[in-house]
Amino acid sequence: MKVAQFTDIPGQVFNSEIVKNVTGRVAIGKDDGAPNFCMRVFTIGADGFTPRHSHEWEHEIFVHAGEGQVYRSGEWVDVQAGSTIFVPGNEEHQLRNRGKEDFTFVCLIPKGVAEL
Repeated sequence: MKVAQFTDIPGQVFNSEIVKNVTGRVAIGKDDGAPNFCMRVFTIGADGFTPRHSHEWEHEIFVHAGEGQVYRSGEWVDVQAGSTIFVPGNEEHQLRNRGKEDFTFVCLIPKGVAEL
């Protein structure tokens, strides 16, 4: 069993033309012996965003803190702490911070894909 504060887990910072002001952490993954899923925690700072992309696997997302938006079917949808998001496989998606505080969400992915 693993019990940890996500803020104590080392983060990987992403900043480029397609992703801005994002820190990703593998909260639970293959190194922890998780055989089926990887749980990641992403924090998007002010004016930050993830890349717009799609892939074969689904995402289950829980918004932990802050206010953001998710790109779905050509539109931006507001989300905030407590929101849940299901992204089916092959659906184009992107998340962005729409507030001044950090926008933090938990994202589950299946085993076999890159954890970060």
